[in-house]
Amino acid sequence: QVQLVESGGGLVQAGGSLRLSCVASGRTFSIYTMAWFRQSPGKEREFVAGITRSGGSTWYADSAKGRFTISRDNVKNTVYLQMNSLKPEDTAVYYCATGSRAGALRSTTQYDYWGQGTQVTVSS
Repeated sequence: QVQLVESGGGLVQAGGSLRLSCVASGRTFSIYTMAWFRQSPGKEREFVAGITRSGGSTWYADSAKGRFTISRDNVKNTVYLQMNSLKPEDTAVYYCATGSRAGALRSTTQYDYWGQGTQVTVSS
């Protein structure tokens, strides 16, 4: 079992920045692919960014490219999402996820464990 706890969400003006964190506990952190998803009211949960277990490879949704950066610290069992140039359409609950499958995973069904989410609200 893996437990995930997100933090760092909040209210920010358009153009601002936030840094989300997700701390993992339970089974060995370093063996898992990590990702961030988000979900807005009335919409399906969507992929934002992913990172391999070594941190050597990352992949992003088109909406996140050039603005968001995913990283991880395997010593601290933590994955981060640095979000810059935020837009009102980035408003959502952001979820951390992890799974043992390899590859540039983008589907919710490919991840086995989820955090409870952290709210990000971007005002115009």
